[in-house]
Amino acid sequence: MKNQDEGLKKEIGVFGLVANMTNIIIGSGIFILPAIVAGILGPASIVAYIFCGVLVTSIMLCYAEAGSKISQSGGDYTYNVIAFGKFAGFQIFMIGFFSTICGIAAITNALINTLSEIVPFFQNEIVRVVFILLIFLGLTFINIRGIKQGIGLVKILTVAKILPITILIITGIFFIHPANLKWVSVPGFNDIGAASLILFFAYTGGEGGLQVGGEIKKPERTVPKAILITVGFVVLFYILVQIVVSGVLGNALDPKSATPLVHTAQIVLGSFGFTLLFAGAAISMFGSVSGNVLNLPRCVFAISRDNILPIPSLKKIHSKYATPHISIIVTIILSCAFTLAGGFQTLAVFSVAGVLLIYLSLSFVVLKFRKMETMKNKGFTIPGGALVPILSMIITLVFLSQLAGKELISILIFMGISSVLYLFIHLIRTNQQKGAKEKNKKTFPASTDL
Repeated sequence: MKNQDEGLKKEIGVFGLVANMTNIIIGSGIFILPAIVAGILGPASIVAYIFCGVLVTSIMLCYAEAGSKISQSGGDYTYNVIAFGKFAGFQIFMIGFFSTICGIAAITNALINTLSEIVPFFQNEIVRVVFILLIFLGLTFINIRGIKQGIGLVKILTVAKILPITILIITGIFFIHPANLKWVSVPGFNDIGAASLILFFAYTGGEGGLQVGGEIKKPERTVPKAILITVGFVVLFYILVQIVVSGVLGNALDPKSATPLVHTAQIVLGSFGFTLLFAGAAISMFGSVSGNVLNLPRCVFAISRDNILPIPSLKKIHSKYATPHISIIVTIILSCAFTLAGGFQTLAVFSVAGVLLIYLSLSFVVLKFRKMETMKNKGFTIPGGALVPILSMIITLVFLSQLAGKELISILIFMGISSVLYLFIHLIRTNQQKGAKEKNKKTFPASTDL
């Protein structure tokens, strides 16, 4: 069918993909990070943002190369299936799926908690449940009606979450005290490393926007361009936020503060600043939920498409709207259930290690694609040979080595359980195939000579 792939409509261009990735990357963390980073590096905080931006760029360049070669949905899952087979893809799917579901639940509950601080009405348990149901019902309706509607909402929310902070940056420049930005000393490498470890995860998540690969127009051009624009914008945006907050607050910037942007906005814009940044925080949280609900069902659709998860209904495409409607409904039901149950966000302890393992696998995927005849001379190729993928591996391994033991143990246990589950599914699928063959033999017996 023209302008379709896997039965999905290709509606996402460069701006849509930039909005999709930016919406996921810029979350509620930006409202807290300036205080944490300033507590480590002081006025020299900008160094960590630049250093971390360079590190993340090397990883995202790998996504630019892999994503430009694949015009199917699924993101990391699909890349790993093509490069290393179904078992590798299943592991990546399990890590990504459950960490994202837990993240959706945690962010939705955080959104309600934030609203309840200003509007006590949301503290009522019945109101909380009704509000959660309305959020997910609304997202279900929008996303089933088409990728154009889903990505349209993401575009609006991305602009809405960035606008309040942009207003703060523009007005805050006039309140900066140059003395607050003067370096007292050159930061040490250990301090830069400590700050970068925290900042690194504020730059991550954009790869989730590539799960809609089957709905991206001309991915060989759109993906690399969108990734470079997104990374460049996010790095610059973060740096400007840090400069304004540090320049306005100076020594008054408490490293333990959970509201450095709100404090800055109150000085610059008065009571209006508090309202503006509060609204920005709420929109940012809802935007993150909306973005994940848009992207994650495409990964569910992809694993069913490949028959790794043998549930045929999950790969169904809506006859009118051309969306994976069953996968959308299942994903949202699980997200809603985890949100209502509460406490499941503690299961996301493995998510940090999981993200790093996914990044590590992507570096190997890029190198493997370059050796595959079907991938050669296709899409975008990172200049410099194997330099960038190898640098990406080293960066990922360094960050993995800095994680707490419980996080690494958690991910290993989770992968062990996933392996057993994969084996169980594989055995069921094998028995089904044997049964089908036996049935065919009985239905169409071999002919014999008389």
